[in-house]
Amino acid sequence: MSRVAIVTGGTRGIGAAISIALKDAGYKVAASYAGNDEKANAFKAETSIGVHKWDVADYQACVDGIAAIEAELGPVDVLVNNAGITRDAMFHKMTPENWKEVIDTNLTGLFNMTHPIWPGMRERGFGRVINISSINGQKGQMGQANYSASKAGDLGLTKTLAQEGAAKGITVNAICPGYIGTEMVRAVPEKVLNERIIPQIPVGRLGEPEEIARCVVFLASDDAGFITGSTLSANGGQFFV
Repeated sequence: MSRVAIVTGGTRGIGAAISIALKDAGYKVAASYAGNDEKANAFKAETSIGVHKWDVADYQACVDGIAAIEAELGPVDVLVNNAGITRDAMFHKMTPENWKEVIDTNLTGLFNMTHPIWPGMRERGFGRVINISSINGQKGQMGQANYSASKAGDLGLTKTLAQEGAAKGITVNAICPGYIGTEMVRAVPEKVLNERIIPQIPVGRLGEPEEIARCVVFLASDDAGFITGSTLSANGGQFFV
């Protein structure tokens, strides 16, 4: 029987690439999304991957959404916490709302998704939790105090859950992408990309969403059973830990 995977924020960008790669690897995949119905429905039509709408910042919505997926596909074996938002501003201009929205989605959202799934993984003696953090959670970034704090928090949660899950057959790992050629990044003016961003990347290019997806497929596999609590940096050499 195919294992079941949920990918949050799984219909666009890196999340879409992850959903497709897991499906191609034989998983039964459900992709959640928060707001763009048009993009989500187009993704479903193109890939035949089921899409489910809820806000990961809402705990009860996560409980209900997970229950609906499990009723359809079976117990969740793999959870990819990919959903994330930005509300960038220099700290002296950042509002409490800017801070709360990002923390609620990017950090509390991991709790909201993982907490309902965790007991079933413990009972079955198997689970894979893969958290998509960021290079900016490792090194910080001007104008992203909220985002960097949330993504650094994801790494702390990863390490703690790895310790708690290890004896129950659950691995928990994080991936920290650098600059990836998603729709959002490619919308940056070409002059800024070519003169300010790409020169910081030693390999001389943006990453591709599919490169992050391949990392996820490996960490979800049985081959990665001895890897837990790890942070995989996929940033083209831009930052070393």
